[in-house]
Amino acid sequence: MNKYELALVVDAKIEEEARVATVEKAKDYVTKFGGNITNVDEWGKKKLAYEIQHMKEGYYYFIQFESEPTVPGELEQVIRIMDNVIRYLCIRQEA
Repeated sequence: MNKYELALVVDAKIEEEARVATVEKAKDYVTKFGGNITNVDEWGKKKLAYEIQHMKEGYYYFIQFESEPTVPGELEQVIRIMDNVIRYLCIRQEA
């Protein structure tokens, strides 16, 4: 099993309930595809480095998990089409 980190930037203009639901949905996908979540960091609302879709701020979340090498690809396919996710990135962490 490899260690991975999924970074999510969620739309800052939506209500808190919808934001929490979006992050929970991403966490559910990790476990659905066979991953084991080890840590979730919420950095809160931050200014974006550049404007994306006329938005200047977003909520940052970092989900760390362990999984087989096929999981990040499957995860990116479903996160790519999720509403309220502005940007995402899944990377493998060094041991």
